Amino acid sequence: METASFDFGMIGLGVMGRNLLLNMADHGYHVVGFDKDQAKATSLESFATPGTTVKGVTTLAEMVRQLKRPRKLMMLVPAGPIVDQVINEALPLLEEGDIIIDGGNSHYVDTLKRIKFLEDKKVHFVGMGVSGGEHGARTGPSIMPGGDVAAWRELKPILEAVSAKVNPPQNEPCVAYMGKGAAGHYVKMVHNGIEYAIMQLISEVYDVMKRSLGLTNDEMHEIFKKWNEGEMSSFLVEITSEIFRKKDELTGNLLVDMILDKAGSKGTGKWTSQDAMDLPVPVPTIDTAVSMRDLSVYKDDRVKAASLYKPKIKAITKNKERIIDQLHDSLFAATIICYAQGLAMLHKASSELNMDIPLKDVVRIWRGGCIIRSSLLELFTTAFRRDSSLSNILLHRKTASLVKKRTAALRRTIQLCASARIPAAGLASALSYFDAFCSETLPTNLIQAQRDYFGAHTYQRTDKEGIFHTEW
Repeated sequence: METASFDFGMIGLGVMGRNLLLNMADHGYHVVGFDKDQAKATSLESFATPGTTVKGVTTLAEMVRQLKRPRKLMMLVPAGPIVDQVINEALPLLEEGDIIIDGGNSHYVDTLKRIKFLEDKKVHFVGMGVSGGEHGARTGPSIMPGGDVAAWRELKPILEAVSAKVNPPQNEPCVAYMGKGAAGHYVKMVHNGIEYAIMQLISEVYDVMKRSLGLTNDEMHEIFKKWNEGEMSSFLVEITSEIFRKKDELTGNLLVDMILDKAGSKGTGKWTSQDAMDLPVPVPTIDTAVSMRDLSVYKDDRVKAASLYKPKIKAITKNKERIIDQLHDSLFAATIICYAQGLAMLHKASSELNMDIPLKDVVRIWRGGCIIRSSLLELFTTAFRRDSSLSNILLHRKTASLVKKRTAALRRTIQLCASARIPAAGLASALSYFDAFCSETLPTNLIQAQRDYFGAHTYQRTDKEGIFHTEW
């Protein structure tokens, strides 16, 4: 009989699963990986650092037999029915107290069902967000576990070891308990929604630079590189700079110019929009980012519309340096507003969905390893540490001072885009959200009158308490 000598098991040895497992091995853990694909299981050990203990197997039973109790198994498989299939295959092999982790981008609603199902079987289930891509998985991701506190305590030493670290020499681990139930997957979902939104904003700024200012890829590389060295330092700005330098091996051209303008998505952005509406909490820049990706797919229709309407992009030849500075401030302000929308959604969900999400820990662990890491998160961490009940980061005085200095630039950029016929739906939605959020009065009183007129939906008054209806 095989000796149970392994600390952690991974189900699914794609790039993410393999890299995270190898990361654990590098930190002294004995790890075993399972994949039905013989090639993936066999090659796992060849990727391991010499001297580490890594094993690949092709049956789930073989892996489970070799795990120390309580057994710790993590799935990195596609979200949806495959997750349930793996759980059902693993269950007969497990015992009371064992831990199953879903590290994929599962919808939190599915995670809640799985928690309940496995509770009855006395098996712990943890929904856990992992951000950082394949490189982050290998060298240190941001990790967002939630749910079962007992399981979190068992997993904490391993997850802290393999997570990204920030603020040397303290080397704070970018992992923390995200709250009750499906909080881990919920936080990761909103993280991805923010990611969608910031990517949309960057793409709109790029569009202005390329089609209106006529900048070269080399020039844009230098601009984004400079921006990343300042207050807008972030992973997404950094990789944007690098993208402009990459050559296409097939043609010798710069690769970004050879990529078709149709964007895909894996569901998390859409879920963020849908679930925000259910709460309800407004996240219009995330909504817009999802819509623009959807619109990009209709390439054939866009080509026909361009032929029909013949839009002429207005070239800007003067004051380019000033406009580049304006674009910097616009992107900076709009990025803060994106974070504000996502964090406000987490604040609302924390209470409405009984998750008790600690926002100070959310922004703290996003500072390293993850796709939306940014120097802004240091500011947000300070803000939530001082006021854990802060409902919107735009209400934080220092954050407000940064935004106020740049909203004039954001307005000018949107005007420029409108006159130049450059679509800037993301930037415009960020400004509209900001203006509405800062407006003491909104025209919603007229909407309430209309609703009461045609549907007797009632309204509240400004001068007295109660619910009212008028026979119009």
